[in-house]
Amino acid sequence: MHRLKDSTKLKLVLKGIETREDAALCVQHEVDGIIVSNHGGRAQEGGRATIECLPEVVDAVQGKMPVLIDGGVRRGTDVFKALALGAKGVGIGRPYISGLTAFGQPGVDKVLDLLTRELSLMMRHAGVTSVRKLDRSFIIDGRRQ
Repeated sequence: MHRLKDSTKLKLVLKGIETREDAALCVQHEVDGIIVSNHGGRAQEGGRATIECLPEVVDAVQGKMPVLIDGGVRRGTDVFKALALGAKGVGIGRPYISGLTAFGQPGVDKVLDLLTRELSLMMRHAGVTSVRKLDRSFIIDGRRQ
């Protein structure tokens, strides 16, 4: 890892991190950022959803690097959840590509508009005025009942 970092002045961001152990290794090796990703589920059929992996990865890095997420983001509410769980950014590949394929640039613009409006609406419903104010208290974990 250090050899790779020493060979460039660019930031090194690793994609495909899904566990706290791998996130801790990223911190240990001074990676600049992480993208929580299961590569669209193509790598392994029985893996966890990225939104399920996100909290443990965020906890493991302890704010030492930005954590982004991709995979499974289809609505503004998905963006809300990811940001509330600690993601600093959200990848939206499939919706973007669907808009582009169907309607070209206007389709992409519409997808971005819909995601932005849905996120804004969800934030108003939650009573939060800034994405910086989102935290895990806005998420109910149905697994812990």
